[in-house]
Amino acid sequence: MSWQTVLTAMAPEHLLLLGIVLLVLAPLAGIKGGAATTLALTAVLAAAIAAAALHVAGYDVAAFQGHFSVSPASSLAKAIVLALAIPVVLMSRDDFADGPFAILLLSSLYGFCLLLSSESFLTLFLGLELMSLPVYALVLLAFTRTQSTEAALKYLILGGTASALFLMGVTLLYGGTNSMSIGAFTSALMTGDLQATSAIVLITIAFFLKAAIVPFHAWAPDAYEGASVPVTAYMATVIKAGVLLAAVRLFDVVTLTGPAVDLVAILPLVSIVWGNLAAMRQTSFRRMIGYSSIAHAGYLFYAFLGAGDTRYQAVLFYVIAYGVMNMLAFAALPRSDDEGSRDNIDLLRGLFQRKPYTAVVIALAMLSLAGLPPLPGFVAKFLIFRNVMEAGYTLYAVLGLVGSYLGIYFYLRVIRMMFMSGDVAVPAQRAPDRWSFSASALCLAVALALSVFPGWFIGAL
Repeated sequence: MSWQTVLTAMAPEHLLLLGIVLLVLAPLAGIKGGAATTLALTAVLAAAIAAAALHVAGYDVAAFQGHFSVSPASSLAKAIVLALAIPVVLMSRDDFADGPFAILLLSSLYGFCLLLSSESFLTLFLGLELMSLPVYALVLLAFTRTQSTEAALKYLILGGTASALFLMGVTLLYGGTNSMSIGAFTSALMTGDLQATSAIVLITIAFFLKAAIVPFHAWAPDAYEGASVPVTAYMATVIKAGVLLAAVRLFDVVTLTGPAVDLVAILPLVSIVWGNLAAMRQTSFRRMIGYSSIAHAGYLFYAFLGAGDTRYQAVLFYVIAYGVMNMLAFAALPRSDDEGSRDNIDLLRGLFQRKPYTAVVIALAMLSLAGLPPLPGFVAKFLIFRNVMEAGYTLYAVLGLVGSYLGIYFYLRVIRMMFMSGDVAVPAQRAPDRWSFSASALCLAVALALSVFPGWFIGAL
């Protein structure tokens, strides 16, 4: 393979790596603050454009045979999730203008890109760890909150447990197939061998841990609450997208049968119900989103019950809709000098009287996450449950839909507080700064486009 082919195939990764190197060297050149954020934003934007260009060009090549390959589908997924990271960089401008935030973020995104192009379990594991390890440190960057250290430690321990389970499953799979190829997982799915089944269960549980599926969810609410707003937004969108899209690569286009159906149906169903029920009792906005993300992880894994050829489309559209609406809510969240008070849902009471734009966009995000038409969240859930029903799992689809209705309560509770509660005395709050406002405006534009032209977006996936 020529070096030109490798450079072209890994253009998004190389642009992110270049951004990391420049950010490391930036302090030596006296570049810091806003200039460093601009540099990080440029690197992420350039990587997203490069991935989009590879998709449009239909670039399909195995840069490193058996380990790393690029296809139009993987390039599209990279472009979409890298674009989702742009609002994170914008939101971080005031909170983390100086320091390692941008370097850690770009390092995590590098791991994500590697993850989507993996052809072997070696590169898949490397991508998962490169994506996850910087996030443990990102959670700690909110050191002004007492919960940050505990949240980061819990995230680190359970993340390490997931990695150990993943490696154990890969070991069993390699012992049975003598192959480190991702295709070995697909072959194991179609056999009834005990060793292969054990490997599948361990690897799947590792992904359940990474995605916070019940009962492997305990780290998510604490980590989301303990992290700063930009980091919580990143974990809730990009990290979750990386885990689910990697799982799609593993399961490929195989239609699940036998015990695999129960594994990816029962636990996600419990996650849908428990995540929505637990979110009702939360007084912290970020903790509420943490439990909400547990329910949404359940919806996403439900997609694996559907036909293999439509699974990727359903998951990718859900990732877009869920990611954009979460980013919209976090970008519009009122700012406060006290990070703890900013997180209290009660402080949203009467928000429409104080900050109409903020209240309206948060309400749109909540309605979409609840899955109400004509917003993108409704279309995303429709694609998931349509696939489940077409695959013949009508009972699971009905139970999942009933579980999803539980979530409407706490989303509407936030809206009621903002629009129907009288204005109350709150600690000093500031309107979102121009960077966060830009992030919310960008997400709002994409959300409106998804609502008006969902068919066009689905057809393009």
